[in-house]
Amino acid sequence: MNFQNILDSVGNTPLVALRSVVPEGSAQVVVKLESHNPTGSMKDRMALSVVDEALADGRLARTGRLVEYTGGSTGTSLAFVCAARNIPITIVTSDAFSREKRDHMRSLGAELIEIPSEGGRTTRQLIQSMIARAEKISLQPDHFLADQFNNPDAAAGYAPLARELLEQTNGRLDALVQTVGTAQCIKGVSSVLRQHNTEIQIIAVEPEESSVLSGMPPGAHSIEGVGPGFLPPLWTEALADEILRVSTTEAKEMARRLAREEALFAGTSTGANVVAALRVAKRLGAGHTVATLACDSGLKYLSTDLYR
Repeated sequence: MNFQNILDSVGNTPLVALRSVVPEGSAQVVVKLESHNPTGSMKDRMALSVVDEALADGRLARTGRLVEYTGGSTGTSLAFVCAARNIPITIVTSDAFSREKRDHMRSLGAELIEIPSEGGRTTRQLIQSMIARAEKISLQPDHFLADQFNNPDAAAGYAPLARELLEQTNGRLDALVQTVGTAQCIKGVSSVLRQHNTEIQIIAVEPEESSVLSGMPPGAHSIEGVGPGFLPPLWTEALADEILRVSTTEAKEMARRLAREEALFAGTSTGANVVAALRVAKRLGAGHTVATLACDSGLKYLSTDLYR
């Protein structure tokens, strides 16, 4: 009998069409169910790439320790890969992110350091404090900083997602809509999609309360995992044809609608993705296809006001 390694279950996630929330006359909206990855998040893809590439070129020793700053999903995914590879990991996170994410990281063997937030909201100061703490820890001998904002291996980890999308849509895809946190996902996916079709529209999504990509001042919001409050180092205007802004309220309301009306149980970033995708679908009209991602599972948010 041939048994797979747990890491072989990353990727090849389903693609489903939304039926109830898409208005008549709009383009078809399809959602990649990244919640079907082992930890319930698209971040499993980048974590596998980041860890294995660092092991391959010696930046991370087999006896070393991985360190990362994270809002939760990246940390959970890195802890998952590190558990499978028998590598210790230290994660700098915050109470701004759901208890489920922090408990999940601990369950996978991660050592956590939690930075207090301002009323449970994501701000630029919080993210920068987390980064600074992780950088300091990583200066110790045999410590490797995954550095999700700057590590090119993260973007490479999302390339297979784009190839899956093209196969699942038979190459007939008019637009991709995706929220921006580190910009690694939109960078990795868009590069592959544009090689296939130079006319495809790439739409970036950010929190309305902290629309830094749009040139607005940073602010506090509660869409976990996106909108760090500063321009991600790898972000360039060429990455997206358009930037759409979605408020925390809109994102949460749509996440709840998706659960009730589509049986799609996901988090706030997915809600933001679908809000923006519906805007694009209305503009493109029938006969077109808009793709977006269910970034993670709603199981990560049961203790938050999203579903509580």
